Amino acid sequence: MRRPIFIREVTPDEQQAIEAGLRAPSSFTMRRCHILLASQRSVHAQPIADQLACDDQTVRNALKAFNQYGCAALQPGDSTPKHLPRAVFDDQRRAQLHDLLHQSPRSFGEPTSNWTLALAAKVAYAQGITPRLVSDETIRVALKALNVSWKRAKHWITSPDPAYTRKKSNGTGSSAWPRRIRTGRSGLPTRSGGAAWRNPTCSVGRMPTTNAI
Repeated sequence: MRRPIFIREVTPDEQQAIEAGLRAPSSFTMRRCHILLASQRSVHAQPIADQLACDDQTVRNALKAFNQYGCAALQPGDSTPKHLPRAVFDDQRRAQLHDLLHQSPRSFGEPTSNWTLALAAKVAYAQGITPRLVSDETIRVALKALNVSWKRAKHWITSPDPAYTRKKSNGTGSSAWPRRIRTGRSGLPTRSGGAAWRNPTCSVGRMPTTNAI
């Protein structure tokens, strides 16, 4: 038994276009709009096909076309391809993509810490998340199905260092020392104007023989 297919969530503009299509002069547009509205009521493909006196594959094609191309699928002609590609990302693969983008590309041997759509597609394929190398747009659509924009996804990577966020916001990097080292009365360098820092290998009042900076 084939997996049921339903219309995706539609925007207000798409909803208006679908309802308006019921009065369109084109029988193609009218039938597709009937299919989409029936699917919104959670009616399966075969009952829709029986009601409209068409094949259930026609119903499935209409739903696939709209889910991928939106309102362009309501028009006859060359607005959609005759053979639609099988969807690559199901719920499990989208979850795997979500987890993938929470890691650094360097974890997968890539020479960068920043994700791009093309790099995400490459690594997802290498890790077996997708059965083939997909396009940038396919990655973007998969994230959109998770209600996540690519702009947000690029900032998902986190560090295991608990102080990472504080360091990043303070702009101090990995070092907690101030850039300018002050000296106390003894002539020794101090931390942020506090007590003199003493080199444990030197006696009080003597400067280190090696450059401590």
